[in-house]
Amino acid sequence: MTRPPNPGLRRFLRDDRGAALVEFALSLPLILVVFATVIEGGRMMWSYQTAAAGVRDAARYLARVVPSDICTTGGSVAGHTSRLTDIVRQSINGDTLLPGGISIETVTPALRCVAGDYRVSPVPIVTVTATLTVTFPFAGIFDLAGDELNSLTAIIADENRVYGS
Repeated sequence: MTRPPNPGLRRFLRDDRGAALVEFALSLPLILVVFATVIEGGRMMWSYQTAAAGVRDAARYLARVVPSDICTTGGSVAGHTSRLTDIVRQSINGDTLLPGGISIETVTPALRCVAGDYRVSPVPIVTVTATLTVTFPFAGIFDLAGDELNSLTAIIADENRVYGS
């Protein structure tokens, strides 16, 4: 003779009031990883854009302070490296809500004299190239997903025609 199942056990097995909480607890880690990835991607793009703006500002500055006849008189732009580095650093470390996580490796100015059929020939063109390292503060999240993404190296360059001082 078989015994009928316990009515309290049967009622417990049919009760589904906590199912939504269990589903939420199972999906929460995935939601947090996606959220951290979106935030980190946005911060990386924001930091890259501020660094590109800093390099652009440094190239504009260099185009204004170098004499317009530098190609004919001879000269170098290497003496402006520290000031250009300060301009890029100020752009990256400006008043932002979230720090960028970017460090400057090198900032290199260069001068190129382009000969041609211009009003002033040769035309002096300056280039500012910055090598930057972007570090990710949420790198541990990517380690959980199986990727190892601690830093990224970027090279940003901008050039301008010299207008001179």
